Amino acid sequence: MIQKNLNALRQTFDGNVVTLVAVSKTKPDAQILEAYHAQQRIFGENYVQELVEKHDRLPHDIAWHFIGHLQSNKVKYIVPFVSLIHSVDSLKLLVEIDKQAKRCGRVVDCLLQIYIAQEETKFGFEAEEILHLIDKQIFTDLTNINVIGLMAMASNTTDVEQLTKEFLGAKALFDRLGLERRFSNFLMRELSIGMSSDCGLAIACGSTMIRVGSAIFGQRNYIV
Repeated sequence: MIQKNLNALRQTFDGNVVTLVAVSKTKPDAQILEAYHAQQRIFGENYVQELVEKHDRLPHDIAWHFIGHLQSNKVKYIVPFVSLIHSVDSLKLLVEIDKQAKRCGRVVDCLLQIYIAQEETKFGFEAEEILHLIDKQIFTDLTNINVIGLMAMASNTTDVEQLTKEFLGAKALFDRLGLERRFSNFLMRELSIGMSSDCGLAIACGSTMIRVGSAIFGQRNYIV
């Protein structure tokens, strides 16, 4: 079933270059391995402890993405191996990732999480905050991170008009920041928007990376 779901998802890309992140939080190793044997290599996790344990147990050619809300005091546990951190929502967190990456001798790719939803529970930078960071030239001091794009979570709604507005707003900021050329570690390549319920719309609005869980693995198991 997982291979069938993956094949169906890939067909929806319709020629677009899109990276599929299989959201494997709470999923057992057996299901992750089933997806792995169906040629899926990128998996996203929301919880630090769960990610560390899965990294230790599962094949080491998996590219692990951290997609959940990340606390600064837990950065050190994932920096040695994580492939991409989607959810950088503050300057404090970005500085801590750079600090821990320097200790490990790594350069870690990150996405800045931007706030686009009509919900107070979502995290992220406002557009003006990112523009302010660029004006302060803070990125010249952060030598062990690469900001390679933006991530956003849309409102929890079935209103296509609202979702389209939010996705296009993210794409407009992505394009605007893509014109920035002052920093070698700030290059807009990835726009991570779209999940199981709205990934097709997100791709149509310019997403380059979708985070899909239930459409691959079925409904979530909340026991962690």
